[in-house]
This record gives sequence, C-alpha cells and structure tokens, in this order.
Amino acid sequence: MDKFCIVANHTKEKSLALANHIKEYLEARGRICVIATERTEDSDPLHITRKYLSVIPEDTDLVIVLGGDGTMLQAARSVAFMDVPLVGVNLGTMGYLAEIEESGVDDALDKILRGEYEIEDRMMLRGSLGGKKDYSLNDIIITRYQDISTIGYNIYVNDQFLYSYYADGLIISTPTGSTGYNMSAGGPIIEPTADMILVTPVCPHTLSSRSLVFSPTTRIEVELRAGREGHDQQAISSFDGSGTILMHTGDKIEIKMSKKTTKILRLNRVSFLEVISKKFEK
Repeated sequence: MDKFCIVANHTKEKSLALANHIKEYLEARGRICVIATERTEDSDPLHITRKYLSVIPEDTDLVIVLGGDGTMLQAARSVAFMDVPLVGVNLGTMGYLAEIEESGVDDALDKILRGEYEIEDRMMLRGSLGGKKDYSLNDIIITRYQDISTIGYNIYVNDQFLYSYYADGLIISTPTGSTGYNMSAGGPIIEPTADMILVTPVCPHTLSSRSLVFSPTTRIEVELRAGREGHDQQAISSFDGSGTILMHTGDKIEIKMSKKTTKILRLNRVSFLEVISKKFEK
C-alpha cells in the first residue's frame, strides 16, 4: 500500500494531532498520505441528506479512520462506491469497528506497510423510497418525527404481509450493526462477517416483542400507517445516523442487502467473542 487517506474529526484537537503524526510517519517512509476534507450535501424535497461526507481521493489504497464507531460509519458511507478498505483507530469509548488503539498506532502502521493484514467484507443495506436511495453499514432506523406518539408500521417480507404494530421505532440492522442500537433495544448480537438482516422493534406497544432474523436475499418493506383518526403520520428513516429520508403515511421504504460491501482491514486474529468480552469489561 502506497497511498493513504486519513479521516479525522476536524473539531477535535486530539484527532487532528494524531492525523498529523500518522501523515508524517507514513511520508517519512516514502508513502503518500492526505487528510480528508469534509463536505455536507443539502437536503432535497425528499429530505435525503448525507452529512459530513469525507472527500477521499479515488486512488487511495487505505483509509485510516480516527475516532469512534460513528466516524467509521461516516467513512464507510464515503467510500461505499470506491472499493477501498478502512482501518479504525479507536479514540472513542466502545469502538467495535476500530482495529487499533491509540497507543499502538506506530506498530500497526508498520504491520500494514509490511503487508501483515487481512481484509474482511461486511455486508451493507440499501434503502430506497420514491426513486431515492441510500446505504448503511450498521442500520436503517425508522422513527417518529416531530411527534411523541407511537408509529404504526406495516411490515412486508418478499411482498408478503408479515404483521403490523405500533412502536417508537424500527431497526433494520446488519450483523455489523447488531452491537449498536439493535443490541440496546434487546436484539441479538450476530458475528459481524455473517450475511443476514435483523429486524428489531423499539418499545413496541405489545405484551411481547421479538427480533426477527432473515436471510440476506430477503427484501423487506416498511409501510407507514395512518395516525389517529386518519391523520397524516410522519417518520424519519435514518441511515447510520446520518443520511435521512422523511416519510409520510402510505410511504413504503424498501430495504435489502446492497451489492456494495464495506472492506475492513484486520491486523489481529482475535475472535469476535474475545472482542465482545473485552469491550464489555470497559
């Protein structure tokens, strides 16, 4: 690998200081390294936005992401169509997606330069509504918008009606995202290299709630039901907490596995169970 791009949080001095250190470290070893700039896309009439996308050169060999899982998700959205691997340096708290701790940055860079790594493919989701589409590595969350009332959902699986219910929200997650909001809402934790789709309700208005796990070939549609007395109901579909689409009563968003994947660079041959155990010790 010869060309590197660093994604850092430009509002945090610690992140920028580490970015400059990595840049100097790589350049001293004859590599090319740039620090990504940021841009924000304005929303359109369908309220789809892609906030804080990083501008990454097309000839980049590896993107080094400094921060927590949120920054990794932002970077994954930025390179969704570039087929470029990511590696994370954890400056956050849990950091499930980050491979490197801050104290081990130099050693990790040396391993990368020696080619001592593996690349994992992680599945992504594709959500589409009204001709607009967006992608997520973690999850697509459909939740209420400017209202405290629960939302009515109709769920369809491969064009077949499954069920309807009222809840605060609905999480459609990948295995990578299973340790995020899905886990907080009581959903199962899935080994991240698996290919499957999880559906987990958030505070459903029922006596029991269950997550559902589907094969990666499943096509899921979520339709927004009318509110009380037939009033228009609004909800937000959020893609990894960044891109959003505003939904109204009768709108039906289609969610399925994307043909695109996120490539994660791995330096350590540590099992997923060991990672989970260490994270919960913090």
